[in-house]
Amino acid sequence: MQRPTTYGQSPPLHHPVPQHVSTVPQLRSPPPPSQSQPQSQNYGNPYQAQQGGAPNGNAFGQYGNFLNDPTAQFAAQFGQTAFKQGQEYLESNVNRYMNISMLKHYFNVTNSYVINKLFLVLFPWRHKPWSRKPDPVRQGLYLPPRDDVNSPDMYIPVMSLVTYILLSSLIAGLRGQFQPELLGSKAATALIVVVLEILGLKVGTYILSISNDSQLLDLVAYSGYKFVGIIVTIAVSQSVNGGKGTGGWVGWGVFFYTFLANSLFLMRSLKYVLLPENNPGPAASGMQTDSRAKRNQRTQFLFFYSYIVQLVLMWILSRA
Repeated sequence: MQRPTTYGQSPPLHHPVPQHVSTVPQLRSPPPPSQSQPQSQNYGNPYQAQQGGAPNGNAFGQYGNFLNDPTAQFAAQFGQTAFKQGQEYLESNVNRYMNISMLKHYFNVTNSYVINKLFLVLFPWRHKPWSRKPDPVRQGLYLPPRDDVNSPDMYIPVMSLVTYILLSSLIAGLRGQFQPELLGSKAATALIVVVLEILGLKVGTYILSISNDSQLLDLVAYSGYKFVGIIVTIAVSQSVNGGKGTGGWVGWGVFFYTFLANSLFLMRSLKYVLLPENNPGPAASGMQTDSRAKRNQRTQFLFFYSYIVQLVLMWILSRA
């Protein structure tokens, strides 16, 4: 039975029910490219595009591919070969003018050798023997300086030359006369003296027909031992005279002592270079007479070099 509608009341309102519900789409990242996809589709990662879709975004894979490239391997091998050939060319040209292996022999020293050698240069009066010891392994060669105190070396002459330059500059500084150019002038004076001395020795050995494979380096080494006596002379003289000079009876006394010690050291040491032993055997008497005359000339030359030349050079260097 229907309820009668009454006048004055509105009918009930009905809300429309939507028939379709729209959903908001969810944002998702695209799936990673598979190996079968071409390289042109890898737009997200430029390194993967260069690596042909390398996984995990490996940025260094391209360098591994570069090293595995045959062209890169050929370039590396070519560079190594060129460097090796250049090194061999440099060594061959340097050895043409200087034997590097022989030069290393002269720097093969020890602390005990340096001390004993300095004592020998300054006090050679009772030293025996003076002959060098031959190398039992290498025939025709001598033992290195570390095994034979009579062997010449380059370490003491080089260090003595440097010490002489620094000591002279120090003394000039104590006097208030130091200038930067003084280092160069002292070094130039010392080097000029040594070069002139070596040239004179080479001319004398050529005239006297003295030949020795290692005589040049030996003569260079022996010419540098004079700086030991010069350093002692300058140091003692400056200490006694209060830095006023190398004169006075103390300075002259030390100078003559170091000069005589250096001269005796050279006379005894250079005998095997300038006075080689002659073994004429069954040679004729004329050849023996000629050998005896040459030996006398070599003895006079050795005396002139050891005493007269060293006196002049040591005086110049000690006064410079």
